[in-house]
Amino acid sequence: MDYLKEYYENRDEDGRLASRHGQVEFLTTMKYIRECAENTNAKSVIEIGAGTGRYSIALAKHGFTVTAVELIEHNLDILRNNAEGVTNIEAYQGSALDLSRFEDEAFDLTLLLGPMYHLYTFEDKKQALSEAVRVTKPGGYILVAYCMNEPTVIQYVFKKGNLQPILENNMITEDWHCKSEPKEVFELVRTEDIAEIDKTANVMRIKLVATDGPTHYMSGLIDDMDDMTFEKWLEFHYATCERQDLVGASNHTLDILRKNS
Repeated sequence: MDYLKEYYENRDEDGRLASRHGQVEFLTTMKYIRECAENTNAKSVIEIGAGTGRYSIALAKHGFTVTAVELIEHNLDILRNNAEGVTNIEAYQGSALDLSRFEDEAFDLTLLLGPMYHLYTFEDKKQALSEAVRVTKPGGYILVAYCMNEPTVIQYVFKKGNLQPILENNMITEDWHCKSEPKEVFELVRTEDIAEIDKTANVMRIKLVATDGPTHYMSGLIDDMDDMTFEKWLEFHYATCERQDLVGASNHTLDILRKNS
């Protein structure tokens, strides 16, 4: 847990999502959140692993009643400060693995947009999804974000020149799946790993979406785009982000699930 605390205390997460290339992930996620909310006329939202509140506060300002749960105290302090004056949001410190403070079927829409990045065992991922599903009303949506394996191999291992230490420290399998531990901070998955987690819950998958697609491969170019070019990039991204042949190459994905009635 100290690795995670240290990481976020030295990380400008708001700045990451506010950068032009970071906006692609944020705007895409918000697009699908709104679609899910409209499909079920959702009013109440819980965000588990809310970070500094980028999504929670935006949703509260859009009129939703928002409950934000965040593990890291540093992030929670920023969230509460950023949410000052926003009356329809409540923030709590807590873990995705234990939402016992909340009753069953308490929320219309559930967001699990960060915890799966930092859970290293199948059992913990299963538990986090189980808790998210439990607090969601029947027929409600659960949106779960993941960090993907292959973009990390391409960008971190090869592009950034980390191949030798990765091999020396036995941090990758023979089929090039990254081995993650808490000191690496992020847990990396493939689409088939996500499917196995989904099988453990009382849900139906609606979509698996690439929330940033190829954006991170060319982040500098994206950041330098003029407004018109960036809008066209978003058009291209939205037109391709549901293509399953491309999803696994995205840095981040969004698994859109619906709780069975």
